[in-house]
Amino acid sequence: MVFYLKYRPQRIVDLDSEQVREKLSSIVLGKNLPHAFLFTGPKGLGKTSAARILAKIINCTNRKPSDPEPCNKCIQCKSITEGTNLDVMEIDAASNRGIDEIRDLREKIRLSPISAKKKVYIIDEIHMLTTEAFNALLKTLEEPPNHAVFILCTTEIHKVPDTIMSRCFQVVFKEASEGELVRSLQRVLRGEGMNVDKDALSQIASLSDGSFRDGVKILEEVARAAGRKKITKELIGESYKVSSITKDVYDLIDFLSQRDLKSAVSLINALEEKGTDARFFTEELVSQIHGVLLKKLGIVEGVSDVSLSIEEIKNLFALISESYSAVKYSFLPFLPLEIAVIDWSQKKDSIIGIPFEKTLEEPAPNGLTPKHDKILLDLIDVVKRDNYSIAGVLRACSIKINGKDAVIETPYKFHKERLDEPSTRSLLANTLNEMMGKKINLEIRLKE
Repeated sequence: MVFYLKYRPQRIVDLDSEQVREKLSSIVLGKNLPHAFLFTGPKGLGKTSAARILAKIINCTNRKPSDPEPCNKCIQCKSITEGTNLDVMEIDAASNRGIDEIRDLREKIRLSPISAKKKVYIIDEIHMLTTEAFNALLKTLEEPPNHAVFILCTTEIHKVPDTIMSRCFQVVFKEASEGELVRSLQRVLRGEGMNVDKDALSQIASLSDGSFRDGVKILEEVARAAGRKKITKELIGESYKVSSITKDVYDLIDFLSQRDLKSAVSLINALEEKGTDARFFTEELVSQIHGVLLKKLGIVEGVSDVSLSIEEIKNLFALISESYSAVKYSFLPFLPLEIAVIDWSQKKDSIIGIPFEKTLEEPAPNGLTPKHDKILLDLIDVVKRDNYSIAGVLRACSIKINGKDAVIETPYKFHKERLDEPSTRSLLANTLNEMMGKKINLEIRLKE
């Protein structure tokens, strides 16, 4: 059994998020248990695990009112842990997103529990429900039967209607801190009897990007590579191809200082081909750019020197830092960094936020008039709520609008193909329609 499943939390105290432990303990010990919960936060933070624990607490036959924990020994607790309890149902909203499925749920929820105190419905990825399904669910949440509890889970809270949120007790699962990640990893280490350096644990926490599940997965991969050897920082570096990263980071900074776009993008493509971890590489890049800035300020010595001004380094730091935040949302891990590099190389004076009209004073082809870059920035801001990858692609594009006609131009063929995909084109067109308050004819064009 994989580590993440083998060491899945079974009690509130096992949950590694301190604020979640405190909030759940408080509500469980309170007099009135909410009939609906909404667990929100990024993937891999224990939302489903916490939902199962809550289901056990609600139905445990041995739990005392003064104890927030399930016994994990009674029939109800054991069957919920094993996934065989007929009164605790887990539903994937991504696969059961229509009104028919919710209507079926509403019919079944009227029936009393078979053996448990309450029926518990754990609905994962609740944001995937259709509008009609949300409306049907709302009626149930407004007048729920006394024997039912809902636990809704989502990674995209902004897609959940306010009417649903207002009827739920919300628990926010924030990205894990390094201390919380180390706590999670140590539980696995104790169970497996593994020997790991303290520095190695910190590096795994850094690579896991705030996700408990990713952290345990990385530990398991490194443990397989180590065999019976002690897990060290060097071993992790070897497993994640960190050994040559420092040189690659310095090479990329050198290319960026010269605005050598071709060499920079070629290096990034080479990193991707040899399986370099995008998150770790970008993190190291941000760290080294910070080092360059400190040397320019005369604070430290011994870091790589480049021919950039302090203002230029600040702007480069901002671009690369933003790309790091987008890595985990991208279907191509290195794409955000690539877009940042393109953006940097094309800004000759490297000042972020230059008025668009200063760079686009020439009349556009086919009678299209270039508009202020605020339209493109607003488009990116809206699109990134649904798709970070597409927002990253748009950063390398330009937009021109004339009346009801809009042209998005991209310098790369594979970006054009991505933007031309039906779902992406629909997202862009609908967003522009709402922004402009009228029907827009959208064209995706390759820059000549």
